[in-house]
Amino acid sequence: MSILSNKRIILGVTGSIAAYKAADLASKLTQAGAQVDVILTGAAEKFVTPLTFQSVTGRRAYTDQDLWGNEAHVLHVGLGRAADILVIAPGTANTIAKLAHGQSDGLLAVTALATRAPLLIAPAMDGGMYDHPATQENIETMKTRGADFIGPTEGHLASGLSGVGRMLETAEIIGHIRVVLGRNGPLAGKKIVVTAGGTQEPLDPVRVLTNRSSGKQGYALAQAALEMGAKVTLITTPTALTPPVGVQITPVETAKQMLDAVLVASVKSDALIMAAAVADFRPKDMAKDKIKKEGGIPQIELEATEDILKTVAAQRQETQCPRVVVGFAAESRDLLENASHKLKSKGLSFIAANDISRNDAGFAVETNRVTLLFEDGHKEALPLLSKTEVAEMILGWVSRLLE
Repeated sequence: MSILSNKRIILGVTGSIAAYKAADLASKLTQAGAQVDVILTGAAEKFVTPLTFQSVTGRRAYTDQDLWGNEAHVLHVGLGRAADILVIAPGTANTIAKLAHGQSDGLLAVTALATRAPLLIAPAMDGGMYDHPATQENIETMKTRGADFIGPTEGHLASGLSGVGRMLETAEIIGHIRVVLGRNGPLAGKKIVVTAGGTQEPLDPVRVLTNRSSGKQGYALAQAALEMGAKVTLITTPTALTPPVGVQITPVETAKQMLDAVLVASVKSDALIMAAAVADFRPKDMAKDKIKKEGGIPQIELEATEDILKTVAAQRQETQCPRVVVGFAAESRDLLENASHKLKSKGLSFIAANDISRNDAGFAVETNRVTLLFEDGHKEALPLLSKTEVAEMILGWVSRLLE
């Protein structure tokens, strides 16, 4: 289940041209299962209307007029106490200044004072305003009180100037919301290393030996670990995917590079999840120049790549880290036999056996059908699930083993 599902999110919208982006943010959060209560400042109403947000959230949107309505002070107290997180996007210099100095002249400001939920602010302002000493001092004041700030980025601003002041895009803001909501999860304080993608072994300066791994399962595992509160290192080969917000990225290409990165990252980690499809073989000699077809069909001699999990097993005997190691077995035949052998020979805590002969599981699809095999002999066959759901199941077991 998405960490956003059934979460109560207050979205504060202030007076910036970036307010139009807030409508998309409210819509995407609602689609993800969140209950979004929008509060617009008076200045925000100059750019967007409450009806816009009511249309995309299916819930009433509030304005300063509601602060002085029949519900009086009960409204902001009720909103603040029920919230799982207060997000202000866009956050103008004016609103940040009010919050820093405890001013409470509007519904959003008094709700921010009343709530004890985490506060996440995505600033948006025009040229020079973000870098101004007054704004920077106000931001630092808010940070010392526990507020999180995300962005802004550099780019074209409404005035026509270029500079730092653009609000982050919707997907990135949602990524930060996920991180904040999961901060106190069952893996809080734990360090998790995840590998993803298919390694690439060069034949010549142009061509590589690789496989069909898209990296989707590994990226889903990294996201799930983040949402359970872990600090995540994602060791990834080149993919078309966008890394989850909040992970530490270590880019690699070859099996050797992945081995080196895994050994460095895992020595101080609590768990290693090897979801990457690591090449078993590589060309013994890489051609210095592009192999031309005029030279005939080349005879390419292969050699074995480094066995990452065996090397990690040896390191674990000395360091006792990582405490939990999870492997993957992508097989086209003899699934459980091959996975069981890998589980024992690599000294794994458990392994996810994945039958890639099925059209609905394995590489380049959104679903997986796996069986989990544990070192104590226990087996758990999972039904067809999305890769996100598989990741949540695997991280649930990692959490239990770490306990």
